[in-house]
Amino acid sequence: MVPKIINMNSKIESEIIDFLVHGKPKLNEIAIKYNISEILIQRKYIEIQKNSAKKYKKGNNNMTNKSFEELLKLFNNNKFDEIENDKQGIRFLKLRSISRKDTIVEIAIQNKLNIDSLTANKIFMLVFNSTIITDKIINTYILSKYKIERDERKEDENILINEMYKLEIFNWGGSNGNSLEKNIVNNYIKKIKSYQKINDEIEGALLSSLRGYTLNSWYNHWTSILIEDIFKDHKKILPTVGLIKKIDFFIHDIPFDLKVTYFPEAFMKNKLKEYGYGVEITQIKKICREIEISIPKNLKDDELKNILLKKLKEDQTNEAKEFICTLNNLKKEIISDSMENPNELKVWLYENQGEMRFDASNRFFLILINETNLSESWKLKRNIKFLKEKINYHLNSLDTDLNSLNTDFYWDNDGENYNCKSDILFIKFNENN
Repeated sequence: MVPKIINMNSKIESEIIDFLVHGKPKLNEIAIKYNISEILIQRKYIEIQKNSAKKYKKGNNNMTNKSFEELLKLFNNNKFDEIENDKQGIRFLKLRSISRKDTIVEIAIQNKLNIDSLTANKIFMLVFNSTIITDKIINTYILSKYKIERDERKEDENILINEMYKLEIFNWGGSNGNSLEKNIVNNYIKKIKSYQKINDEIEGALLSSLRGYTLNSWYNHWTSILIEDIFKDHKKILPTVGLIKKIDFFIHDIPFDLKVTYFPEAFMKNKLKEYGYGVEITQIKKICREIEISIPKNLKDDELKNILLKKLKEDQTNEAKEFICTLNNLKKEIISDSMENPNELKVWLYENQGEMRFDASNRFFLILINETNLSESWKLKRNIKFLKEKINYHLNSLDTDLNSLNTDFYWDNDGENYNCKSDILFIKFNENN
């Protein structure tokens, strides 16, 4: 980790640190840009190197020195804290991010390693153990490969963003937990006995469900790539190449997996109870009965809640307006409290992840919030210009001391305690501003 330095403009220092990490911009270019003697720039560069070496040496006293096989086992077992505590751990993770056969073969060949008849995993191990391929070579290779990928995506970026704005409704089509297969099995295969009826459903409700699931998945896929590129384009970020499990980018040599999501409904439900409000759907039905708003039958709670909230928002009685105002203000308070004390939500997100997708990798949580209407938060994912401004501001001000990002959580399914690093950025949007 690069220590903070003093007695020089922070922008200049930042560019010198970029040279130390990425090899660019060149020191003479920095001197010309800021009209400063190149000798002074070189002295500051040496100072940073020395300070960084001292801190690295001090921090390495308790670090391990594991083999490739040991690090690979730790990776597969979600022991990221132990990998990061190893002298070669970050090197392993960077190479893991380019360990697909085409990229790991390419970097090996470029550096004249003999890889005849070796499998991709063996080449990965060979590159890892190579003294020829330095960490700087690895960084330079990653940046060059990312530039090629990014240049291709930039050509169609504006067209892609425009396509995202064509989606008008974000509806999973009744798929339970966003799982199309689970929806089909539970609501159609196991419930319907009639051949004719199952065929009718395939042409009707099931087709609608398939359309909703496909459109939502399509939207999430491409908006996630657009948002990920905002991070990867930032000068403090070392990107990964392609789609790599558990690692999307490195910040100050710390790997992070980006998770773009919304303020969790289940967490909000728990907080409403904790704040003494009770169960939201119960309170909604109560006020509806009091002001004689009809309540539909045979609907699931989430669907019923959305319908009744729409009715209440359109109702012109003072009671309805007061109810909606009180509920919205309480939710804003809960969100504000979570922003001031984010660790609770970070731990909750780790502990409540799906069992099939569980891992304990370092995560960067991006929480998108439409304050005017929480159910419309999905639209923020395509507001790339707005997101870029907020994300870049956060990354620019991110402290180089990442110890504050240490996160401990307990995974109930295996009874294990995990330690990792996580950051969280809340981005709020208000349609009335």
